[in-house]
Amino acid sequence: MTVYTRVGAVTGANKGIGLAIVRQLALQYPNSAYNDGPLLLYLTARNEERGKAALEALQADPQLERARALRSQGGLTDIKYRTLDIDSTESIREFADYLKKEHPQGIDFLINNAGIAMQGFDADVAKKTIHCNYYGTLEATKQLLPHIKDGGRLVNVASMSGNLSSQYSESIRSRFLNAKKPEEISELMEEFITAVAEGRWKKDWPSSAYGVSKAGVIGMTKTIAQQNAQSGSKTLINSCCPGYVKTDMTKGGGAKTPDEGALTPVLLALADIQGSTGDFWQNERKMKW
Repeated sequence: MTVYTRVGAVTGANKGIGLAIVRQLALQYPNSAYNDGPLLLYLTARNEERGKAALEALQADPQLERARALRSQGGLTDIKYRTLDIDSTESIREFADYLKKEHPQGIDFLINNAGIAMQGFDADVAKKTIHCNYYGTLEATKQLLPHIKDGGRLVNVASMSGNLSSQYSESIRSRFLNAKKPEEISELMEEFITAVAEGRWKKDWPSSAYGVSKAGVIGMTKTIAQQNAQSGSKTLINSCCPGYVKTDMTKGGGAKTPDEGALTPVLLALADIQGSTGDFWQNERKMKW
């Protein structure tokens, strides 16, 4: 039986950026500061068939074969599939219970990549997008953070579309920036959903449910990181933008490949980031929100 010295998990990993993150973790781990023995990666997705197909694709991946990255190829990394739907509190709880049972000492890192991008903009789109992208990531963060070792990493994948642009009113922008608790960010998300439903969002909000959901992820991550640090924990919690990546979500219109988009999330999981926590990263560096 293999004894793993490092354990990590990636959500929404059956395709696109999530799949590339798993591949890049396996490729970069041997040369990272984190390497001190075998690594177990959990590739998670809500659809078992797609998740297992992604796992098979990685096992035959030319990049991984050339690098001999996987343990079956003489490398350091094993990848296993687990079902996880961040839009379901029960699914998150089941994954948390599994981690507690299998890894009572905790895992080393979690990259929350799962999310949706819906077409159009109306009350239904706003509600569903916020529920998955914001509340799903918040719930995964809250339930899975206790299963990350002290000094480990938690990375929430957001987007530059969550930037607090001029389309936000000054009062809304100020509330985002000054929030101290995730509950304050959740209040903003609820206000956005209500404003869209009542047709009065234009005064305070952009007409992008995806963008607002990612602003929520950035703000929520910042507040949880601050609370976590105040409690004395050394776990580093950050959010990041992978960039405009060619995936199904962008309908192939991106400027980066999925592997290029994976670089910042992987850096936040494996590299020496000088104690950065509560920050928003893009292009492998800290960015102003």
